[in-house]
Amino acid sequence: MALIAVLTAGKGPVQAANYPERPVRIIVPFPPGGAVDLIARVVAQKLSEGLGSQFYVENLPGAGGDIGTRAAAAATADGYTLEFVAPDFVLSPLVKARAAFDPASSFAPISLVATSQQIVLVNPAVPAKNMRELIALLKANPGKYNLATPGYGTLPDLEGTRLFAITYGLDVVHVPFQGMAPGLTATLAGQTSIVLCPIALAAPHIKDGKLRPLATESGKRSERLPDVPTLTESGIPNHESEFVSGLLASANTPRDVIDLLQRQIARIVSLPEVKERLAAAGFDTVASTPDEFAAWIKAETAKWAPVVSQANIKID
Repeated sequence: MALIAVLTAGKGPVQAANYPERPVRIIVPFPPGGAVDLIARVVAQKLSEGLGSQFYVENLPGAGGDIGTRAAAAATADGYTLEFVAPDFVLSPLVKARAAFDPASSFAPISLVATSQQIVLVNPAVPAKNMRELIALLKANPGKYNLATPGYGTLPDLEGTRLFAITYGLDVVHVPFQGMAPGLTATLAGQTSIVLCPIALAAPHIKDGKLRPLATESGKRSERLPDVPTLTESGIPNHESEFVSGLLASANTPRDVIDLLQRQIARIVSLPEVKERLAAAGFDTVASTPDEFAAWIKAETAKWAPVVSQANIKID
């Protein structure tokens, strides 16, 4: 019994000290080709190189990111299952009648990794050249135009609800997809009219004239799209929003594993080739402490909870 107690007591520290001893799964709760997937694959490659063991991406899309996030929350707390998340993982429990996880208690934050400004876009067939014209068009045509989102309870869903339904009382049809990439594709094809997404994903299509940018959802104009006004400049203040992605593990993962991974993230996002690659895709790299990531989760929850309550959003 004494021997068992000693071995059991030593299991956690030994496991953390030797981490990683086998391949590490990084869950992306969205389909391939989206913003989170792109960031995760860049980071996974560098983690593999830096720690000498394979870090691989597994896409588990569906339910606005809930399927993959539930899997990450339920994983063994040993650091061998991680997850790259977007703001949606904070928002989903706010709108679910029976939330399967708690953003603050079900996970161990590691580090924020990348950000990108959000932007309001329309298919060029939509006869609106700016936000004022879009609002007027939607008022005159209730139920005719639709909004593509990555799913119920995602950031674009709540952004669209706050902007169109709460602020202006507009009837815009919500069309949820299993990720941002399919929603963007649908808007490019004219199957959906409006999409709110990271500039990182939209920039190539804007350049090709396949999507029309109307406004950024940031406090300042984008350096990549300096001619596109902000929502505030368009007469719609207090609607700032930003895409943020970070890496986390399941709750109770050994702190020394978390700290090791955090140091690796800080190293990776400082690499010139990583900064350049993500910048070319429209992302700004960041690195945070686990506590700073936890504070961001708390702030996002406080920001969006009133929107969910006011709009009476609840999904079974």
